[in-house]
Amino acid sequence: MDKKIIEEKVRNFLINDLEIDSERITPDATLKDDLGIDSLDFVDIIVIVNREFGFKPEAKEMIDVKTVRQFCDYIESKLQ
Repeated sequence: MDKKIIEEKVRNFLINDLEIDSERITPDATLKDDLGIDSLDFVDIIVIVNREFGFKPEAKEMIDVKTVRQFCDYIESKLQ
């Protein structure tokens, strides 16, 4: 899947499913501090990623994922 498509899907579910203001979503925005994503949101993210991309993210693999860019890179790596 093309990286731009991944970024667009991530952006869309952050806005529509997690109700994050689109202006706050930048590649370098941190998921926790800048976007306010908490542990309950991460449960939702697992379900959404499984629905949108066809795999279930593993918590141990997500430990170093801090920014929107890193999250998109993680998804891209799992789809290769």
